[in-house]
Amino acid sequence: MEKENELNETVRDTYIKNKHTDDLVDHYWGAINYILSLIKASEVKAGLILSFYGLVFNLIYLSQEAIVAKVGYDILFYSLFGLWALCICISIYHSIRCFIPVFKKDYESNIFFFGDVISAFGDIKKFSKTFYEISIEEDRVFDQLGQQIYVNSKIATEKFRSVNLSIRFLAIGLGIGLVMIVYLFISQLFL
Repeated sequence: MEKENELNETVRDTYIKNKHTDDLVDHYWGAINYILSLIKASEVKAGLILSFYGLVFNLIYLSQEAIVAKVGYDILFYSLFGLWALCICISIYHSIRCFIPVFKKDYESNIFFFGDVISAFGDIKKFSKTFYEISIEEDRVFDQLGQQIYVNSKIATEKFRSVNLSIRFLAIGLGIGLVMIVYLFISQLFL
């Protein structure tokens, strides 16, 4: 009876340990997927900003003759326009920068990073063997997953930094654009 109780406790302890490991795997992969969704969200925002600029540039192109006819050689208007164009260029730069991956290779090779899969583990057979060897050792798997969470978080941080700067310069550009429109309207009233 005593041996049966010990066996039951061992089975129960093994089940609890395995259940905890399963929960940890889900936790790590959930964190990776959450960070990947943040990366996608930053890229969607950058894409929307660039689409907005496409509409703005189309409007300017279609109405450029009318604007030039009304403005003439007004230095203040062209100065404001220059500031506006500078803000827009900076904003576009940061939006495009969001799409450019930034990989600084100062980390050890990781079986979950696509670039390392091809470049750091040899051919398909060597990678498959390494992947299996790491996968059967829980500590190594969790270490590799944790490193990937860190790298993905760093990428997401950089992308959101670029999107935030793009939005800030978009807002400044919109403010300058509003001042230009008001200035143009007021100057036309007094002509």
